[in-house]
Amino acid sequence: MSSTDGPLWTPSPDRAAASNASAFAVAAAARASVPAFDHESLHAWSIREPEQFWELVWEFTGVIASTRGETVLDDPESMPGARFFPQARLNFAENLLRRAGASDAIVFRGEDRVEVRLSWDELREHVAALAALLQEEGVAPGDIVAGFLPNIPAAIIGMLATASLGAVWTSCSPDFGTQGVLDRFGQTQPRVLLCADGYFYKGRAIDSLARVREFVAELPSIRRIVVAEYTTREPDLAGLPSATTLSAALESHRGAAMTFVQVAFNDPLYVLYSSGTTGPPKCIVHGVGGTLLKHLVEHRLMCDVRPGDRVFYFTTCGWMMWNWLASALATEATLLLFDGNPTYPGPLSLFEYAAQERCTLFGTSAKFIDSLAKAGARPAAEHDLSTLRTVTSTGSPLAPEGFDYVYEHVAPDVCLASICGGTDIVGCFVGGNPLAPVWRGEIQAPVLGMAVEIYDPTGNPVRGQKGELVCTRPFPSMPLGFWGDPDGSRYRAAYFERFPGVWHQGDYAEVTEHGGFIIHGRSDSTLNPGGVRIGTAEIYRVVENIDGIFEAVVIGQEWQDDVRVVLFVRLSPGVTLGEDLAGEIRRRVRLDCSPRHVPAKILAVSDIPRTKSGKVVELAVRDAVHDRETGNTEALANPESLEQFRQRPELTD
Repeated sequence: MSSTDGPLWTPSPDRAAASNASAFAVAAAARASVPAFDHESLHAWSIREPEQFWELVWEFTGVIASTRGETVLDDPESMPGARFFPQARLNFAENLLRRAGASDAIVFRGEDRVEVRLSWDELREHVAALAALLQEEGVAPGDIVAGFLPNIPAAIIGMLATASLGAVWTSCSPDFGTQGVLDRFGQTQPRVLLCADGYFYKGRAIDSLARVREFVAELPSIRRIVVAEYTTREPDLAGLPSATTLSAALESHRGAAMTFVQVAFNDPLYVLYSSGTTGPPKCIVHGVGGTLLKHLVEHRLMCDVRPGDRVFYFTTCGWMMWNWLASALATEATLLLFDGNPTYPGPLSLFEYAAQERCTLFGTSAKFIDSLAKAGARPAAEHDLSTLRTVTSTGSPLAPEGFDYVYEHVAPDVCLASICGGTDIVGCFVGGNPLAPVWRGEIQAPVLGMAVEIYDPTGNPVRGQKGELVCTRPFPSMPLGFWGDPDGSRYRAAYFERFPGVWHQGDYAEVTEHGGFIIHGRSDSTLNPGGVRIGTAEIYRVVENIDGIFEAVVIGQEWQDDVRVVLFVRLSPGVTLGEDLAGEIRRRVRLDCSPRHVPAKILAVSDIPRTKSGKVVELAVRDAVHDRETGNTEALANPESLEQFRQRPELTD
């Protein structure tokens, strides 16, 4: 798209002036002794003067700590190795529970079956009570507490109680099978398990405790089990050693004093897990202060979240967006939690919820936006979404047509922040900017404090062409390391081997003429027909906007000493893949991409494999097509779908 096409949205002068980002830019200009900063110059300053920037972030966001220390950044040239605020002592939960009173801290909907509200005072009381139980079990700084939970208030309470003691929280969602849980918790060996009796999906209650009994038998480290009542009033605790219900635990410790154990800035807070689709998941350890500061920047400055705002993100406890969402409490915003099927009992259920609760930030996946567009859903026509200021999208690149859809049918006056980061950094490299225009198909800007570049294969920065997304300077939410990797060798190999001293994220991307970003897919799934590198997202943007195509997955098949492009399509109901449709796909791909992008084979499938968080798994499809072992299928939401890709006779000629 050329610059003459114009932006889809530009903030009004009044709106920009009222934003957190504008106030921060004024404070930063004073700190730097310059007349003024726009976002581009502010970002450059945040990279050039990281100590001044992160010190100002600490002050501007009001981080609560017993001590900060004089050193902001130790060993700044080492990556990995640099350490932020090495003398600081603080508590993560204390920063998230800074507000008091009777207003909503958490609002929860479990489809159309359960609704819960917790005030700030009630949340604090519940956290104190559960923390008291954890202390009785000997939980101390560095110990692991695990959650096998849907996205319910008990998960937030459990995390905050754990963090209040300086201990480490890890979680996965209850749709994981027994082996998938053991692949994760078996590595981290939690001391206490917090689970639910079940969860709802499309109006049906699904039991969780049968799987809990199976995996707990293989985890001797677990000394206590706390079961949150969600689908039943009286869960069956038989076969669960040392088990109690959450309500009983809270009642027996009612009135417990709230204490916040002060820990080091670089002590562990979370263990998050990679998708595990190519082997055992990596156990990524994130620190207390780095997670807090990173999320404060993204919430306050990139997404303009303010005290009293109401923040929603459709996520599970097995995706890093849950951790991101939870941190909105540190900005004194209300969390709007939802668990279940996002289109039950109706296709616009999430928007009904957003309208009723006066949501200000609505977060979802690109796939969800695409599915709404394909279904012809019109949220703004049926619900008052006038309180929305920001819509965020992640999980996969948002197609240009997805941008159009949001502005035409969701809300015309929102900052549409397509964001990109990962579990690896529990945050974003690039994302929204409330001070700047939104251009169709583009992520607005690099996140402040993130020295994002695009490298060519030789490690040189480039603009206007595709390459590897990297970060060239340290940032606070770099992992502390991997659990069970004492010498750090696996950690260094994962991110610093390709370009020594530079973080290599593994995304294939480019910088646009507006200074924004386009993500073209994962580097390890790029296609190389005839030696030409092609990002898979380029093909999806075209194919998934053709009538009759519900979704697609594209891979490179090894063929005659080269690679050929193979496209699998999941069709809309009643549509068949005939020569007319296949011809239209090839014509559109040739026209909108290039002749190199045109698939050599186009085949229909009834389903496409994806992770628990909804990401299409191209590598697993590629392995299945080549009849190779597909790795850890426990990490997939629908592993049975892979059989459609194996030994297809159409792929032998």
